[in-house]
Amino acid sequence: MAKFFGSSSPSVIEMKGNGDYAIQARGLTRRFGAVVAVNNVDLDVPSGKIYGFLGPNGSGKSTTIRMLCGLLTPSSGQAKVLGLDAGRDAEALKREIGYMTQRFSLYEDLSIKENLQFIGEVYAIPRRERRRRMDELLSRFSLTERQRQRAGTLSGGQKQRLALAAATMHRPRLLLLDEPTSAVDPSNRRDFWEALFELAEQGATILVSTHYMDEAVRCHKLAILDRGVKVADGSPRSLGENIGTHVIEVQAADADAAHLALREIPRIVSLTRLGARLRVQIPKHIANPAAVVSQTLRDAGIAADIGQVFPDIEDIFVAVTELREVESEAQAADAP
Repeated sequence: MAKFFGSSSPSVIEMKGNGDYAIQARGLTRRFGAVVAVNNVDLDVPSGKIYGFLGPNGSGKSTTIRMLCGLLTPSSGQAKVLGLDAGRDAEALKREIGYMTQRFSLYEDLSIKENLQFIGEVYAIPRRERRRRMDELLSRFSLTERQRQRAGTLSGGQKQRLALAAATMHRPRLLLLDEPTSAVDPSNRRDFWEALFELAEQGATILVSTHYMDEAVRCHKLAILDRGVKVADGSPRSLGENIGTHVIEVQAADADAAHLALREIPRIVSLTRLGARLRVQIPKHIANPAAVVSQTLRDAGIAADIGQVFPDIEDIFVAVTELREVESEAQAADAP
């Protein structure tokens, strides 16, 4: 079932000894001075699945990932990663995880092969096994013919494949990928996700942050972050089923006139243009939303085809963030 902001969550004590989850966090918070970058985040990341963080820049995705892999100490809260305390057991945890940052972080003056060899030595992989593993990864990521090429001369997609190969060199049980496809084209992004699904099928758990809606919908489960707060989580399907709005799609010959007319609907949550189509989000407490939209357009003398549709991931993201904004404004107005 999807969880939205305001839902309850298990206590820290309940995190102990649960093998169904690769990551469990309770109350995870990180402050930088007066700025709260991550605020009281709870997480349950199932083992062997791809779990996504969706949110814009500044939403807390990278900070959360850095806390989970032991690179950053939480201001408060606790995280268990692969049964280890992410803060206290950071050194032991590093041997069990692979971490891929948004920016290419390997040695650009070394060749592909030399980078992989270096990573293998860092993780103390025996020489014979290291050679087999390098050959396997070079082949899997189509880098064999370029293995002597310096990493700094590779294209964005080739650097991405090399970074993923390096992150998986030591066969980690958990991969933490921070905006891994931000600098590559759609074709390379698609190939990259195929590689992630193969790794998940082999038993790896993958946590990947993204701001691309089409990538978020690929995840088995998803958390939406907004200004450091987790505002929703669940499978893309369950998130759509539990969204707090109705989504009405409108196709009108005069989309501009329809857009102006629909802006007058009271308490509308979102109105989005998609070419000749419009998607209208109306709170669920409003009865007969399609009739409301239809009547509004008829009153304006605009002919249109109207129907209620299942929310897509962009609808979900807009709904949970906009409704949170509405709630925050209402609480501020009620404050003495």
